[in-house]
Amino acid sequence: MKALLVKYKLVIKFIATFLLVYIVLSVAYKFYLQFSDGSKYYPDFMTHLVAIQSEELLHVLGYKVQMLPHPNEPSMKVILNGGYIARVIEGCNSISVIILFVSFIMAFSSQVKTTFFYILSGSVLIYTVNLLRIVLLSLLLYHYPEHQVIFHSVVFPGIIYGLVFLLWIFWVNRFSKLKNTHAKTN
Repeated sequence: MKALLVKYKLVIKFIATFLLVYIVLSVAYKFYLQFSDGSKYYPDFMTHLVAIQSEELLHVLGYKVQMLPHPNEPSMKVILNGGYIARVIEGCNSISVIILFVSFIMAFSSQVKTTFFYILSGSVLIYTVNLLRIVLLSLLLYHYPEHQVIFHSVVFPGIIYGLVFLLWIFWVNRFSKLKNTHAKTN
């Protein structure tokens, strides 16, 4: 058993680090959501912020848009040119995707400064792409409502998770300790 632990030390360390960071951040996010209930930002600060920023971007593009609190569920209604087309829910705020991203980067961490700045820049990029994703999805749902399922269930999750995957690959190939460890053994 000890030989297996030694042999797969890096794999075990990766899995343990990933799970630890993921669980800690997910629990912290769950507490954040619970304590956000009843705040002035409906349904929670981050979801509200994403909705308002998406609204501003749609205004810049020349659309008449309103983000209104949904009366029956914790979300913001997207009203585009007078018609209800979508809703922004907690899952649209990109925080859970950023938690997944951060967990992976921490599991393959490198130097503290490099890891910190990569997590910061990657999180900002994910957040920004997510905003653009919501704006584009809103426009596509407005102009092509018959394709709602393919846009929302396939195309746009593919964009955000594809970005995260590319950021992970770039990290592992460019900065992670795994690359440095592998290079030293060859």
